[in-house]
Amino acid sequence: MEYAHAMSGRNPRSVAVLVLLYSGILMALTYLEAAPWLMAIVVLITLPAVFDIAVNRRAGLTLDGARLAWFSGDTADEVALNKIRNVRFDTRLDLSVRVTVVLLDGRKIRLPYDSLPPHRAFEKALVDQGVATERHHFNLARIIHEAA
Repeated sequence: MEYAHAMSGRNPRSVAVLVLLYSGILMALTYLEAAPWLMAIVVLITLPAVFDIAVNRRAGLTLDGARLAWFSGDTADEVALNKIRNVRFDTRLDLSVRVTVVLLDGRKIRLPYDSLPPHRAFEKALVDQGVATERHHFNLARIIHEAA
Protein backbone atom coordinates (compact mmCIF):
# COMPACT_ATOMS: atom_id res chain seq x y z
CA MET A 1 0.00 0.00 0.00
CA GLU A 2 1.49 3.34 -1.05
CA TYR A 3 1.03 6.61 0.79
CA ALA A 4 1.58 9.77 -1.24
CA HIS A 5 1.31 13.47 -0.49
CA ALA A 6 2.01 16.43 -2.77
CA MET A 7 1.66 20.18 -2.37
CA SER A 8 1.93 23.10 -4.71
CA GLY A 9 3.13 26.62 -3.95
CA ARG A 10 0.12 27.92 -5.82
CA ASN A 11 -2.80 26.98 -3.60
CA PRO A 12 -6.14 28.81 -3.40
CA ARG A 13 -5.80 29.69 0.28
CA SER A 14 -2.47 31.49 -0.24
CA VAL A 15 -3.82 33.43 -3.21
CA ALA A 16 -6.96 34.41 -1.29
CA VAL A 17 -4.96 35.60 1.73
CA LEU A 18 -2.68 37.71 -0.46
CA VAL A 19 -5.61 39.24 -2.35
CA LEU A 20 -7.34 40.13 0.93
CA LEU A 21 -4.13 41.50 2.43
CA TYR A 22 -3.27 43.65 -0.58
CA SER A 23 -6.87 44.90 -0.74
CA GLY A 24 -6.59 45.88 2.92
CA ILE A 25 -3.32 47.68 2.26
CA LEU A 26 -4.84 49.63 -0.63
CA MET A 27 -7.86 50.55 1.49
CA ALA A 28 -5.62 51.61 4.38
CA LEU A 29 -3.56 53.80 2.05
CA THR A 30 -6.61 55.29 0.33
CA TYR A 31 -9.17 55.75 3.11
CA LEU A 32 -7.15 55.75 6.31
CA GLU A 33 -4.12 57.61 4.97
CA ALA A 34 -1.81 54.95 6.39
CA ALA A 35 1.90 55.62 6.35
CA PRO A 36 3.28 54.34 3.02
CA TRP A 37 6.52 53.16 4.64
CA LEU A 38 4.54 51.04 7.10
CA MET A 39 2.49 49.46 4.31
CA ALA A 40 5.72 48.85 2.36
CA ILE A 41 7.03 46.81 5.31
CA VAL A 42 3.86 44.70 5.23
CA VAL A 43 4.28 44.15 1.49
CA LEU A 44 7.93 43.13 2.00
CA ILE A 45 6.86 40.54 4.55
CA THR A 46 4.54 38.95 1.97
CA LEU A 47 7.14 38.67 -0.80
CA PRO A 48 8.12 35.05 0.02
CA ALA A 49 4.48 34.01 -0.42
CA VAL A 50 4.29 35.91 -3.73
CA PHE A 51 7.47 34.13 -4.84
CA ASP A 52 6.00 30.71 -3.94
CA ILE A 53 2.86 31.47 -5.93
CA ALA A 54 4.82 32.79 -8.92
CA VAL A 55 7.26 29.86 -9.05
CA ASN A 56 4.67 27.24 -8.06
CA ARG A 57 7.28 25.07 -6.36
CA ARG A 58 6.05 21.56 -5.70
CA ALA A 59 6.84 19.44 -2.68
CA GLY A 60 5.74 16.03 -1.53
CA LEU A 61 6.46 12.65 -0.07
CA THR A 62 5.79 9.01 -0.97
CA LEU A 63 5.98 5.93 1.20
CA ASP A 64 5.71 2.40 -0.14
CA GLY A 65 6.76 -1.03 1.10
CA ALA A 66 10.42 -0.48 0.21
CA ARG A 67 11.29 3.21 0.54
CA LEU A 68 10.48 6.66 1.83
CA ALA A 69 11.04 9.38 -0.79
CA TRP A 70 10.53 13.15 -0.64
CA PHE A 71 11.03 16.18 -2.82
CA SER A 72 10.95 19.92 -2.37
CA GLY A 73 11.50 22.10 -5.41
CA ASP A 74 14.61 20.82 -7.18
CA THR A 75 15.77 18.77 -4.19
CA ALA A 76 14.81 15.11 -3.86
CA ASP A 77 16.02 12.21 -1.77
CA GLU A 78 14.96 8.78 -0.60
CA VAL A 79 15.89 6.14 1.93
CA ALA A 80 15.12 2.41 2.05
CA LEU A 81 12.77 1.44 4.86
CA ASN A 82 15.13 -1.32 6.01
CA LYS A 83 17.78 1.35 6.77
CA ILE A 84 15.49 3.36 9.08
CA ARG A 85 15.78 2.87 12.83
CA ASN A 86 12.84 5.15 13.56
CA VAL A 87 11.09 8.34 12.52
CA ARG A 88 10.93 11.06 15.14
CA PHE A 89 8.08 13.60 15.29
CA ASP A 90 9.03 16.71 17.29
CA THR A 91 6.28 19.14 18.21
CA ARG A 92 7.82 22.61 18.46
CA LEU A 93 6.80 25.49 20.69
CA ASP A 94 4.82 27.02 17.79
CA LEU A 95 2.94 23.66 17.53
CA SER A 96 4.50 22.82 14.15
CA VAL A 97 5.78 19.27 13.78
CA ARG A 98 9.27 18.57 12.46
CA VAL A 99 10.09 15.08 11.23
CA THR A 100 13.52 13.46 11.45
CA VAL A 101 14.43 10.08 9.97
CA VAL A 102 16.98 8.29 12.18
CA LEU A 103 19.00 5.72 10.24
CA LEU A 104 20.47 2.50 11.61
CA ASP A 105 23.99 3.97 11.43
CA GLY A 106 22.91 6.90 13.64
CA ARG A 107 22.69 9.56 10.94
CA LYS A 108 19.68 11.85 11.06
CA ILE A 109 17.83 13.29 8.08
CA ARG A 110 15.43 16.17 8.67
CA LEU A 111 12.60 16.05 6.15
CA PRO A 112 11.79 19.39 4.47
CA TYR A 113 8.84 20.99 6.21
CA ASP A 114 7.02 21.84 2.99
CA SER A 115 7.07 18.19 1.83
CA LEU A 116 5.40 16.86 4.98
CA PRO A 117 1.83 15.54 4.96
CA PRO A 118 -0.45 15.92 7.98
CA HIS A 119 1.61 14.37 10.77
CA ARG A 120 -1.00 12.01 12.23
CA ALA A 121 -1.80 10.44 8.85
CA PHE A 122 1.91 10.17 8.03
CA GLU A 123 2.67 8.52 11.36
CA LYS A 124 -0.15 5.99 10.80
CA ALA A 125 1.19 5.21 7.31
CA LEU A 126 4.67 4.64 8.75
CA VAL A 127 3.35 2.33 11.46
CA ASP A 128 1.33 0.43 8.83
CA GLN A 129 4.62 -0.13 6.93
CA GLY A 130 6.32 -1.41 10.11
CA VAL A 131 8.49 1.67 10.73
CA ALA A 132 9.01 2.61 14.38
CA THR A 133 7.99 6.15 15.33
CA GLU A 134 8.67 8.41 18.29
CA ARG A 135 6.77 11.48 19.43
CA HIS A 136 8.42 14.27 21.35
CA HIS A 137 6.42 17.26 22.51
CA PHE A 138 8.00 20.54 23.49
CA ASN A 139 8.81 20.89 27.14
CA LEU A 140 9.32 24.39 28.53
CA ALA A 141 11.25 23.10 31.55
CA ARG A 142 13.72 21.29 29.25
CA ILE A 143 14.07 24.36 27.00
CA ILE A 144 14.80 26.61 29.99
CA HIS A 145 17.28 24.07 31.40
CA GLU A 146 19.12 23.80 28.05
CA ALA A 147 19.29 27.58 27.75
CA ALA A 148 20.85 27.96 31.20
